[in-house]
Amino acid sequence: MGLEHFGRVLVIAPHPDDEILGCGGTMARLTGAGHEVHVAIVTLGREPAFPAEGVARVQDEARRAHALIGVHATHRLDLPAAALDTVAAAELNGALINLVNDVNPDTLLIPFLGDVHQDHQLTFLASMVAARPRSPKAPARILAYETLSETNWYAAPTTPAFVPNVFIDIQSTLERKLEAFSLFETQVKAFPDERSLLTIEALARLRGSAVFLRAAEAFMAIRMIER
Repeated sequence: MGLEHFGRVLVIAPHPDDEILGCGGTMARLTGAGHEVHVAIVTLGREPAFPAEGVARVQDEARRAHALIGVHATHRLDLPAAALDTVAAAELNGALINLVNDVNPDTLLIPFLGDVHQDHQLTFLASMVAARPRSPKAPARILAYETLSETNWYAAPTTPAFVPNVFIDIQSTLERKLEAFSLFETQVKAFPDERSLLTIEALARLRGSAVFLRAAEAFMAIRMIER
């Protein structure tokens, strides 16, 4: 079965590269099949914590990675990176509500609530507010993706554990995912760091073999509306 039911897709990423780590292979499959895939980057690094030159470089890396994947549009909310806890909930929620209303996605791919980074947790919560089923236009499906170096570094089972129940075959797009992440030259690390290309491939192989596929990305189904 294909992914036709995904329709228009919005991937919400707290920071540039989360979307490639979490669901780059799925995004590539979707764009290859003609789906309109949007990416929202919630935060932007600000001085003095994030030098402007480095921020500009990461933005350029993201542009090139998204072009390779075939992203329809990248939306930047430019809220403060590593400081979403300083943003009023109404402001964060409002930014994502406006975005979801503008894009009108059928499917949302969002970070996992149990990620160690607070930006990820707050992005999840705001995404759920933005996706409240208050009209027929509400996203029909919401899936949470896993992000290496974030999803398994908290304190499960004391904190929410990522227990995948959706697996998407990315055998045909794994190499493109790896190539896209390699464009984030500032973020790629040497193995055994979790942000190494070897680890990204190993996770895809592990998730795939769990369901007798050669490579997969894993998700948790948060809400599915069958219309």
